[in-house]
Amino acid sequence: MSQTKVAITIEEGVLAKVDTLVRRKVFSNRSRAIQEAVVEKLERLECNRLAEECAKLDPAFERAMADEGLSEDLDAWPSY
Repeated sequence: MSQTKVAITIEEGVLAKVDTLVRRKVFSNRSRAIQEAVVEKLERLECNRLAEECAKLDPAFERAMADEGLSEDLDAWPSY
């Protein structure tokens, strides 16, 4: 995947924590640390969005929809 260089402004305290992680070899450099943090945050936001959408579903309706198709399929299966 191609990469693009960007400039950011970051609080000194946050950068000091990033630098500590780089010194401890948790990340190879500042760029890697910040990139992984951004990716992780984006994944969390996507999971939250999915959870919010799932919360809008009506469990009883979803069960009825699943059972409707299943009951027709069960009639076609041989009984042993």
